Amino acid sequence: MQKILIIDDTKNIRLMLTKCLELEGYHVTTANDGKEALELFKKEKFDLAFLDIKLPEIRGTEVLKRIRDMGIITPVIIITAYGTVKNAVDCTNMGAIAYLQKPFTAEKIKTVLKELNFKLNSESGLSSIDRYIVQIEELIDNSLFHDALIQLKKAVSLDPANPKIQLLFSKAYKAIGNEEYSEKFYQAYQIFSK
Repeated sequence: MQKILIIDDTKNIRLMLTKCLELEGYHVTTANDGKEALELFKKEKFDLAFLDIKLPEIRGTEVLKRIRDMGIITPVIIITAYGTVKNAVDCTNMGAIAYLQKPFTAEKIKTVLKELNFKLNSESGLSSIDRYIVQIEELIDNSLFHDALIQLKKAVSLDPANPKIQLLFSKAYKAIGNEEYSEKFYQAYQIFSK
């Protein structure tokens, strides 16, 4: 049974999402704020998270940033009543997979889950290192080279001889103008590709 974390400070939203998701067969855990959510992410692995942007103490965007910095690659659906293009872009750049505007209905949740089901299922066959690589490629595609390097350092600790990681290091360093490191990682890529 897939586990979903709902992070929202509004009780009615948590209840509606919980009921809707449980009826769809998911195991649901909830958090009232960002601090509680971060503690839950440290203790448990979730298959999906619904994250409100406007939370007390720690904003949702900060929660998303912190879990990514911890190497947690749980797919995240952002939920908000304050939808702006900037928020959508920022959250997408940090790896959010969908952006859901409040108010929403149970039918809208089901539709989003159906749309994402293909995406989640297509990625579920990937190993954790492959999921890292997918995320890192997205960061590089979005010109977030420093963020990509942070994630690459975590990925290389899991699989130091992975040629794809070496190639992504080379691309990221080249993009920020460090030709020397770019060349070293490209040479490593060639060695590990053999």
